[in-house]
Amino acid sequence: MTSETRAGLKLIHEDALRPDPTPTAGMTRAHAITADGLTSGTVSTKPGVMSGWHHHGTHETSIYVVRGTLRMEFLGGAFDAHAGDFIHVPAGAVHRESNPGDDANLAVFSRAGTGAVTVNIDGPAGR
Repeated sequence: MTSETRAGLKLIHEDALRPDPTPTAGMTRAHAITADGLTSGTVSTKPGVMSGWHHHGTHETSIYVVRGTLRMEFLGGAFDAHAGDFIHVPAGAVHRESNPGDDANLAVFSRAGTGAVTVNIDGPAGR
């Protein structure tokens, strides 16, 4: 459910989140807010699952890990982020995410930019 005030403020309940229109294999994304230049929502990956390689075009991305462990793999390395950690993904950065934990992880993302929000690609050579 979504409710809007006369001032234009909106409350978006969890049941009103919409599936990502350009999903990436292995991840479940849901959009809460889509406004000119801004996309925000949630992303979850089941235990032992790795997403496909992708980038977010011209969008800068901020990710806050709410629950579990989110492994971020990118050209040249990887790191694990845990509940309470933030991740910055620069525009155009090719990456994939996985969940090395025992339970589904959950993160909140916000993206600022224009054009395609998610661009799925074949993996880089050797990966």
